[in-house]
Amino acid sequence: MRATKPPTDEAIRAGIYTTKGNAVRAGLYLAIALTFLAIASALTGRAALAAGSDAAYTVANYPVEASADNAVAAKQQALADGQQASFRSLLKRIVPVTAYKQLTRISGVKAADLISGVTVRSERNSATAYIASLDFAFQPDGVRSILSRQGIPFVDEQAAPVTVVTASLQGDPATATNDTGIWRRAWTGLDLDHTITPVKIADLKPDIHSGTVASLLAGDDAGLRALNEAYGTKLIIMAVAEPDLAAKKMTVTLAGRDTVGTILLKRTYRISDGDLDYASQLAAVVALGVLEGRWKELKSEDNRQIAGDVPVWEASTGGAGEDVTFVAQFSSPGQWDQIRTQLLDTPGIDGLNILSVSDHDANITLKFAGGIRGLANTLGARGLRFVNTETGWVLRPSY
Repeated sequence: MRATKPPTDEAIRAGIYTTKGNAVRAGLYLAIALTFLAIASALTGRAALAAGSDAAYTVANYPVEASADNAVAAKQQALADGQQASFRSLLKRIVPVTAYKQLTRISGVKAADLISGVTVRSERNSATAYIASLDFAFQPDGVRSILSRQGIPFVDEQAAPVTVVTASLQGDPATATNDTGIWRRAWTGLDLDHTITPVKIADLKPDIHSGTVASLLAGDDAGLRALNEAYGTKLIIMAVAEPDLAAKKMTVTLAGRDTVGTILLKRTYRISDGDLDYASQLAAVVALGVLEGRWKELKSEDNRQIAGDVPVWEASTGGAGEDVTFVAQFSSPGQWDQIRTQLLDTPGIDGLNILSVSDHDANITLKFAGGIRGLANTLGARGLRFVNTETGWVLRPSY
């Protein structure tokens, strides 16, 4: 419906300052003007809200590169390849990993038809090559329409921003220090604003000592509380890198809390040919992907029952094994801390996921190469024993 044009300020003023007979008309004009102002304000608010929900549809700081017979052809090829590749990145960003296979149904979609704008961050070229870093903005409604028509689930709502503190842990005894080098650059090189889990990078504060970091990495709630107090936010994660060039590996631990809940994720990455930079970049990409995956799982319709306050602790070393599910029983918080620490420190355990914790038990899933029998033998030497009950396997301390 076409809106009626509101009276001008001059018309309103004319109505007010004419004869008394025009006072009613002036008041009516004023009321109409105020109504239009209210409508305009509401529409502006809705537009701002829509813009915020569409942030995920920009893939920023995306690297492109191509070579051709001449500079113009190289640039055209780089743009074409970049559009398609960044579109795939967008889909992986908003589609849950469980639905990735469904994306083959839209593999023929041309990204160029969905581009709404391209911004150049940096570029350089030669007579036959073009290298640049670009921001690709896609049409939100167009992408949503394609996914919806194919019945492919997606999550494009951004979570509340989480603060990530980059730190390194080295030495004997291990000392935590603020990392502003390779590990920090690996994070800042990512698109942290348009991801569905926005990240703000922060320094390790001087009052966060190595003991506090060790407590946090051990899954101790006291370490998380100290971090919350120091930074004035509950949504904070410490990203700790432990490079070991002699062993050609780097261990990365994420410990803290995001919008979904508490997280403790530990992975080890191989340092090939001494390239710590590449290992760091890979680790940062995986870490951001984990945060996105947790948020997508929370927001997906099949997982509405997951509450934001339920603790979800995860730990992984990048290995594989048989799925193991059990309930750990304990008599006190201190005993639970011991069990949790032993599980985290047991070699071969991968994908440790503590689904829920009550006063006396915790539901746990993990992967172990030897399955439940092999895990029982391993943990038996650590004072923990498995009992096969009518409701499933139960882990109990024998101490």
